[in-house]
Amino acid sequence: METKSAGQVHERGGPRVSLQTLKVLKVMTENPASDYYGLELAERAGLKSGTLYPTLIRLERHGWLESAWENVDPKVVGRRPRRYYRLTTLGLRRAREELADTQAFFSGQPTLAL
Repeated sequence: METKSAGQVHERGGPRVSLQTLKVLKVMTENPASDYYGLELAERAGLKSGTLYPTLIRLERHGWLESAWENVDPKVVGRRPRRYYRLTTLGLRRAREELADTQAFFSGQPTLAL
């Protein structure tokens, strides 16, 4: 797979971290060296594709993710190629920080289901 970061913007301050973003980051930090495709992430994070893909695009623009299309013949595998996403080193560090900050913020308060 050939990886690339869409847009390579790496804007200051990082992406907006919503509950949906935290859910995606939580799934991806469980096994940070793995590649994840959209449907898999949507199911594991409990999100719909209309929420998931804008989140992935935003994370990729900020350099937290990189993505690549799998190199397969659709006729052989019987489906369209998948786009796989992976946390970058920056993304893993920032994801862990965001998840820890969120956990600390909600410590002692009613449980937040991530």
